Amino acid sequence: MKNKVIISCAVTGSAHTPTMSEALPVTPQEIADQSIAAAAAGAAILHLHARDPETGEPTGDPDVYARFLQQIHGATDAVINITTGGSTQMTVEQRLMAAERFRPEMCSLNMGSINFAFFNAGKRISQWKHEWEEPYVRNSDSYIFRNTFRDIAYILEKMSEHGTKFEHECYDVGHLYNLAHFVERGLVRPPFFIQHIFGILGGIGADLENLMFMKQTADRLFGAETYSWSVLAAGRHQMPFITQAALLGGNVRVGLEDSLFIEPRKLARSNAEQVAKAVRILAEIGLEPATPAEAREMLGLKGRAGISV
Repeated sequence: MKNKVIISCAVTGSAHTPTMSEALPVTPQEIADQSIAAAAAGAAILHLHARDPETGEPTGDPDVYARFLQQIHGATDAVINITTGGSTQMTVEQRLMAAERFRPEMCSLNMGSINFAFFNAGKRISQWKHEWEEPYVRNSDSYIFRNTFRDIAYILEKMSEHGTKFEHECYDVGHLYNLAHFVERGLVRPPFFIQHIFGILGGIGADLENLMFMKQTADRLFGAETYSWSVLAAGRHQMPFITQAALLGGNVRVGLEDSLFIEPRKLARSNAEQVAKAVRILAEIGLEPATPAEAREMLGLKGRAGISV
């Protein structure tokens, strides 16, 4: 499978708000429809958050997740990946509720605490759709995304009981060393999947030199044969970074959680549009998107039969 690249699609996230883009899926039906379309376009993994259907505010409510997970599971073969990040406003227990209930093949797991700021996104908005949006965005200069060693161990232990594996989200080089700590403790076992993240205010910057540094550090800590890796970059850096990652032998992540745009100053119409562009980029350099079955084999996942959707 050396010419196969896993495309993950992060469908809605928690940082962007409904005012920022009409394309951002909010209701369970919108999340389901866009997830199914993204899978049809070539995404092997669907990274999923939930939102309040009326306001678009991030929620950890498993009942809301159920309204789109069942549809996605029934209509696609894609790997379902449920966030354990949720949002900066949730407790660890709230962030884990849906994952514990549905026992997915994968969960995301942030590998350290960081400042997590997106207040700059509010500067271009003068009128907001919902009351919660403006204070949520503007106050993000005070947000700490909490992921202590105890928090991480708690999530690893809880979800590993169900055979769930992780998208280990590393926002800075120190997070790779945190991951190495949990490998040493035996709480993370190969093969594992690292998502290198660039361009979040509070994390490592979106400089291509940093991509090389993160990859080289991971190789040194773990050995290149023990893990798979992927790259996402926020905003305008999204497509250049996934191109570079693919050229270096990595996997890629796109989606409206990470960027609302399809090209400079042009909003994406959907998650599927970003996935389709990623597929075209891969084709231009002689690569193909991995199927969900191939992604499961590459990442050592338990398979669809093991989840509770």
